[in-house]
Amino acid sequence: MTIAIPFDNSYARLPGGFHSVQAPTPVQAPRLVAFNADLAQLLGITPGEVGEMAQVFAGNALPQGAEPLAQLYSGHQFGNYNPQLGDGRAILLGEVVGSDGIRRDIQLKGAGRTPYSRGGDGRAWLGPVLREYVVSEAMAALGIPTTRALAAVETGEAVRREQVLPGAVLTRVAQSHLRVGTFQVFAARGEIGHLKRLTDYAIARHYPDADGPMGLLTAVRDAQARLIARWMGVGFIHGVMNTDNSSIAGETIDYGPCAFMDTYHPDTVYSSIDRYGRYAYSNQPDIAVWNLAQLATALIQQAEDKKAAVEEATGIVHAMPGLLEREWLRVFAAKIGIERPVEGDKALVTDLLVRMARGQADFTNTFRALGAPKARDQFADPTAYDSWAQGWRQRLACEAAPEAVMRGRNPAFIPRNHRVEQMIAAAVSGDYAPFHRLNSVLARPYEDQPDHIDLTRPPAENEVVQATFCGT
Repeated sequence: MTIAIPFDNSYARLPGGFHSVQAPTPVQAPRLVAFNADLAQLLGITPGEVGEMAQVFAGNALPQGAEPLAQLYSGHQFGNYNPQLGDGRAILLGEVVGSDGIRRDIQLKGAGRTPYSRGGDGRAWLGPVLREYVVSEAMAALGIPTTRALAAVETGEAVRREQVLPGAVLTRVAQSHLRVGTFQVFAARGEIGHLKRLTDYAIARHYPDADGPMGLLTAVRDAQARLIARWMGVGFIHGVMNTDNSSIAGETIDYGPCAFMDTYHPDTVYSSIDRYGRYAYSNQPDIAVWNLAQLATALIQQAEDKKAAVEEATGIVHAMPGLLEREWLRVFAAKIGIERPVEGDKALVTDLLVRMARGQADFTNTFRALGAPKARDQFADPTAYDSWAQGWRQRLACEAAPEAVMRGRNPAFIPRNHRVEQMIAAAVSGDYAPFHRLNSVLARPYEDQPDHIDLTRPPAENEVVQATFCGT
């Protein structure tokens, strides 16, 4: 085997109660669709022949040093606690330490049944694999902490969802796959020894300066606050902010029915399974606080003085809304050209957003066009923009380089839902040109790229995506 992956596995050395040893289930006819050469270089991976890489990233062949396993966790799903979840269709091959010194997991998603599949087939179909590849790499290019996509492989097998669809496997890279739900499962079971071991492991891996469980809680809070504010800044809606999808590392993880807003409205929901809008765009900060409270509840179980731990954890959690608000203002102030926000800037941003919602303005294009005549054209009533812009320009007189600040915070290109759906439809028919084009353009989201201006266009009425779907 010529492909070489420098595995240095640590999670596999944790006790058996943390995971189940599980090899991927081979597939019939793997074919490599995409391989992220830049990411591979960062990870120190030496690529092999195309056919060999297809075998490895489909799970048919294990590279030297791999220790495949499925991780155990539980979690709250839409507010309801499920006592055992775990990797039902994902298998961790192992870990590598990149050239940047960061340890990362390499995981196959759609690699077959595991002990945690709960009756599922353990597979993924091509559409969600390509969506996650495109969107996660776009998020990385936007500068938002995220899992990454290393490879996508067609399996040559069909999977059955509402219909028969082509199967695929995604190779996902993450700083870890530790979730709030990883802590919840041991706390709920009363397995305090495992909970302490997990806490120590998470601190050592992600936050070595954290002081004990409450130090970990504080570090996760701060990372999640920064992450959610940046989601809001690009109009991203995760869609399934369950605690099993809340990363301890502060990365965006599990791109199921995710979406980017076109027309701005704070109550926007795309996920087909979010029937009551729990994870709507504007609710994401509140849900992040709720998820942190669940982590706090789990971590407290290992404390000898639980009363003191409850008081400390309560203070940490209660501080999160204010932290989120400050991070949100920092992000959105930069989007309107203000590098260091002061009193009154929150009202200025909020006023613009209210007018955008009323005027059915496109979120991405409005912010990208600020200061240019075409910004007002985004509004159903352009005078709504004009009256706001007058006060905004007066505020910018105090800023040194507002145009440069805005250009670095307002992307021209996002993975628009209708383009993603068109890309998937083309790939299912055998045409991968739209997939490769999206990846190429979205790798440079802050550049104008006039040859690809069509990708900035909001959907026509018949292209609007009303709902997005999970791939399970």
